[in-house]
Amino acid sequence: MKQNNTKNSSTVFSSNGICLNIRQWLFVAIFCIASIIFLPYIWKGIEKFTPDKDYRLPYQLGSDYWLYEHLCQIACKEHENILLGDSVIWGHYVAKNQTLSHYLNELTGTDQFANLGVDGMHPAALEGLVRYYGKAIKKKNVIIHLNLLWLSSPKHDLQTSKEFRFNHPKLVSQFKTKIPCYMAPLSTRLGIALERPFSFPAWTSHLNMIYFNNSNMPIWTMENPYKNPLDNFSHNIPEEDTFQETEESESSESKPSGGDFQWVEADTSFQWKFFRNTLKLLQKRQNKITVLIGPFNEHMLSGESLDNYLKLKDEIENWLEQNNISYFSAQTLPTDQYNDASHPTSEGYNSLAKELLDSETLSVKR
Repeated sequence: MKQNNTKNSSTVFSSNGICLNIRQWLFVAIFCIASIIFLPYIWKGIEKFTPDKDYRLPYQLGSDYWLYEHLCQIACKEHENILLGDSVIWGHYVAKNQTLSHYLNELTGTDQFANLGVDGMHPAALEGLVRYYGKAIKKKNVIIHLNLLWLSSPKHDLQTSKEFRFNHPKLVSQFKTKIPCYMAPLSTRLGIALERPFSFPAWTSHLNMIYFNNSNMPIWTMENPYKNPLDNFSHNIPEEDTFQETEESESSESKPSGGDFQWVEADTSFQWKFFRNTLKLLQKRQNKITVLIGPFNEHMLSGESLDNYLKLKDEIENWLEQNNISYFSAQTLPTDQYNDASHPTSEGYNSLAKELLDSETLSVKR
């Protein structure tokens, strides 16, 4: 008869390589939460980022909202005047030392204007950018550009019911205001909404853009099995901001054929509604606002298109006056000072800067 040598002690079977008790799981949870909260802030001290006076967010990093937030914090500490808007402020087609902010600094002999424009930043996205990533913009002089190109057709105004791809969908309203052409599934919308209060998701996206060529570490290691992913971290943000036009770049939005603009009405415009929301948000943060309207290339307009444009512009100016918001409507530049419907050349930016300063609309030091 065989003797049973089985011990009375209980044996735990598990498919996991490591078994943790409750105290150890609690430590892991605390460590993970602390990492999610503090790592994005610690990284700001590790990564070298010293923007010069003409710095603008590199074109290829236009959707790096964590970096934009960092830039915004630095700019608001060092500059009194903040320029917000789309590629007209950013400086589409020109070098960073040929932008509006550069010429405003040059003409005043100061370093008080910061370029916080982002290529492709239409008003619906700008509201989200300022709300979630531009919290540092408080008690500043803000020059915010209104590019009426975004109201030049129902499509640009996001009114069409047919789904299409537009710039910066992560910044637009996910639930509060329904955008007809935005048809992201509920899971995507929830994911975006849940990410916004935390820096960690935007920070990980920043790391992927900067150090893993818009991929991520797991995919990168699969594609490069014999390389160390830690070697990618140079702790230097690229300074390159050269613009290379692609089919998806904002310039494609600026080229209605033959000046065929189908202007929407201000009362029904989504983009104008979101722009007004941004103004209210900036006012709530005690900023002094100046709205820059234009300069739009009116040489491209004629007949009914020109009449509708002027009517729309008048309605917007009237609203700004009624709400006691300072604004400046730029004069139409000479035709050779435009690259397209809304983007000036370097000479055009210089002319616009002179016009702005001569108007004494801005609060500047000389």
